[in-house]
Amino acid sequence: MKLFQTSLIKRIDALTAQYEPIHPYRLMERASHAFFDELLTCVSDETSFCVIAGSGNNGGDALVIARYLLMIGRPVSTFLVNPKGTLSSDCQSALADLNERFPHHVVEVTSADQLVIEADYIIDGLFGSGLNRPLSGLYAEIVHKMNDSGKWIVSIDLPSGLMGEDNSSNDLQSIVRANQTFTFQFPKLSFLLPENEAYVGEVRVLDIQLHAQAIAETETNCFLTEQADLKPILRPRSRFAHKGTCGHALLIAGSRQMTGAAILAARSAMRSGCGLLTVHVPSSCRQVLQISVPEAIVQTDDSEECFSVVPACQKYSAVGVGPGLGTSEASGRALAQLLEEVGDKPLVMDADALNLLGKNPSLWNKIPKGTILTPHPKEFERISGVKCDGYARWMKQIGLSVQHQVVVVLKGAYTSVSFPDGSLHFNTTGNAGMATAGSGDVLTGIILSLLAQGYEPSQAALLGVWLHGKAGDCALMEQSEESLVASDLIASLGKAFGELRVKN
Repeated sequence: MKLFQTSLIKRIDALTAQYEPIHPYRLMERASHAFFDELLTCVSDETSFCVIAGSGNNGGDALVIARYLLMIGRPVSTFLVNPKGTLSSDCQSALADLNERFPHHVVEVTSADQLVIEADYIIDGLFGSGLNRPLSGLYAEIVHKMNDSGKWIVSIDLPSGLMGEDNSSNDLQSIVRANQTFTFQFPKLSFLLPENEAYVGEVRVLDIQLHAQAIAETETNCFLTEQADLKPILRPRSRFAHKGTCGHALLIAGSRQMTGAAILAARSAMRSGCGLLTVHVPSSCRQVLQISVPEAIVQTDDSEECFSVVPACQKYSAVGVGPGLGTSEASGRALAQLLEEVGDKPLVMDADALNLLGKNPSLWNKIPKGTILTPHPKEFERISGVKCDGYARWMKQIGLSVQHQVVVVLKGAYTSVSFPDGSLHFNTTGNAGMATAGSGDVLTGIILSLLAQGYEPSQAALLGVWLHGKAGDCALMEQSEESLVASDLIASLGKAFGELRVKN
């Protein structure tokens, strides 16, 4: 699914009105009816509503929704916040239709004291996607009053005060803290950022049938990866496949204190379909690795403590490096040598390989094009050299991919994957139970295995991230978010692959 900046969504609305054709106000009514229908699935027959409308098109949506609620006999109080006395044309139409059917119903608000919230639910239609500056004055007072009311708040399209993308300069105290946001057609980019969770609440995306041609011809660099996108990527296995045709992966991982990371990455690699796996570990890790992952070939480093000697890479289909590696000087030197000698073999770098990159930025010049880097937010800070939040971090992520021609997998809720062409892809699987030690090591193993099987780096990244999250979702069916551990993800990988194999 394409994702768009809010300015582009406005363009798609206009094109829909042109191509369908449909009058913009009728399109507003269609969107409002979708909101109304969804709202009725959440409330009882006795629920009362306070509708708060602004003077723009989001306010127009709110007024149409108020009319629909009144038409079915629901108790509704409607407030129009309009201190300047001017309305958008569609908002004027919505107000006229409401006044015609229910005259003297709307209270026009020019002071926060006029707003009386006594209903069970607040429908927030003060501001939508057109906002480009922080709320202040009366509008900020109205938002504070909503937030302080203790009522259940459902926002139309966006919580009032929240901008669609970058909120770094916003007044965070003047943003509606919605319990639910019913957004139209596409999730907004700001919904995918952790710092905005408190404002958007539960998000429901409502299909308002924006025109397919309008969506297709509107360019964007942001995408939401869905199961249907990945079904064509997952390859069927040949009936005559054998371990020699399914790829031989090399995993360089582990140190004396962190053998577990190597074990988790190795197990997940084997569960993800590679035919052979060699794990290069310090000699102190040999015995426990052979016992824990009997399917893997164990190759030991000259050092008992850490990665210090680069194995010959020619016979391997793909290489993964980093889980539990440690950040010793010896490992730093070995990593630099590996980057020079890995040649054209697909490579995935994670964990301490990234921490070593952060300590030695000159290594960026050695990283082969197409390499996949899988940082969590702190590791991303180290490799990028900057500490930033949200939207700015995405921009930096894209910049690194374009500058160094690498794939960057920034892990977290809605894991973002950036490509050398400047595109950014957000994942749709996974849950908070995956915030546990070793989860990232499992992802490294999955991606390494897919690379070894011949998937392109872009395919391996998108498919690996989706499978990793889906395994977490499958594991959650037998666990809780609190009890989930990384090993549960590995045990559920078969179910995750099965989800993609199922024919619709």
